[in-house]
Amino acid sequence: MKQLLTTFILFALLGYAGFSFADAAVPVPPAANKGDTAWMIVATVLVTLMVIPGLALFYGGMVRAKNMLSMLMQVFVIFSMMAILWAIYGYSIAFTEGTAFFGGFSKMFLKGITPDSLAATFSKGVYVPEYIYVAFQLTFSAITPALIVGAFAERVKFSAVLLFMFIWFTFSYLPMAHMVWYWTGPDAYTDAAAAEAAGATAGFLFQKGALDFAGGTVVHINAGIAGLIGCLMIGKRIGYKKESLAPHSVTMTMIGASLLWIGWFGFNVGSGLEANGLAGLVFINTLLASAAATLAWVGAEWLLRGKPSMLGGASGAVAGLVAITPACGWSGPMGAILLGLVAGAICFWAVTSLKSALGYDDSLDAFGVHGIGGIIGALGTGIVASPALGGTGVWDYVANGVAEYSMIGQITSQAWGVGVCIVWSAVVSFIAYKIVDMSIGLRVSEEVEREGLDISEHGETAYHL
Repeated sequence: MKQLLTTFILFALLGYAGFSFADAAVPVPPAANKGDTAWMIVATVLVTLMVIPGLALFYGGMVRAKNMLSMLMQVFVIFSMMAILWAIYGYSIAFTEGTAFFGGFSKMFLKGITPDSLAATFSKGVYVPEYIYVAFQLTFSAITPALIVGAFAERVKFSAVLLFMFIWFTFSYLPMAHMVWYWTGPDAYTDAAAAEAAGATAGFLFQKGALDFAGGTVVHINAGIAGLIGCLMIGKRIGYKKESLAPHSVTMTMIGASLLWIGWFGFNVGSGLEANGLAGLVFINTLLASAAATLAWVGAEWLLRGKPSMLGGASGAVAGLVAITPACGWSGPMGAILLGLVAGAICFWAVTSLKSALGYDDSLDAFGVHGIGGIIGALGTGIVASPALGGTGVWDYVANGVAEYSMIGQITSQAWGVGVCIVWSAVVSFIAYKIVDMSIGLRVSEEVEREGLDISEHGETAYHL
């Protein structure tokens, strides 16, 4: 009797306190982490800074004064156009379930997304608002097409640039983003069977195990190959190798490179989607790789040409940033330095010896820096990610620990990513350039090219002397 009375009193007290055993069984609904959300807002602003004004000034300083404004205009308007296309259909095709190569149309016009919608991060049970994930990925979709214009700068119609970017964004950027980055998120990986089922819905290259933390394939190789195809099909600038085509303002290029370097912390660190220890690793890797590549490029130039140049230093910094992009979340700091040194030296060779030997006019070295640097970084990821070399290895979401690492196996996966990206971008780019050329024409007239695109295409100039 005494025990029964005690039990009754306990239940009465719990009821008075508002406790319900039914409530205890209800799982707590997921909610966005405020710290991660705040960081992702900052990261999105930083990537925007990379494009406008960072990339615009970096490229603008390297063209002649008569084409400065046209370069600013191309980057500025491409950013704006891609932002709208991303919201209308880009996000849905890239980041909803469909085939292994294309997503679906369920989130066209951002349908169904509300302030309460959540996007998964890379930790189980951790989320950020889907709207900020949409905005963050928007900036990637905007900078990638803008990178391409460096390859054919100073000779293409503004209207042709925009039409090409519309086609290329739709059929090259979006499928590559889906192939590499689309998956259901870590919470689906509860056991081996669930992981297999979830993996079957992921993008093609994700299923192949290709690692690309922040865009070595999706952004840099993709854009670099498109640039190479463009400068080959469009042809050389008038006066190439015959008259001075020197940059009109290396000062502007240095400012642009610095803004790219600063913004790249949003680009790389933001790709982890969380403000945690991994973010610290990505941050230091991004800093060290770019510094190492700067020294490697400047050193190679000093050794082979007798004088180190500011243009070389700026180009080296960007080459290092490109190379560490796919590896930044898996490499250790020493691996990042190694990647930077290799990228700085090889990209210097690509924009001098390789370009000269093959005779193509990659005006601002979009292929030499982004294409070659992206390939180095993507393949190098398979090496520097190894735990034996200070890397993090690859996380197993079923075992909730680092998986056994096979360097040969991972390099094979990386080669899949590189190979598919090169072929996909090359084919789409070739077709897109052909469509534009046959419909409205790609190249300005010789008279317009000699006068400069600022006046002829936009009716204004960057400078009033």
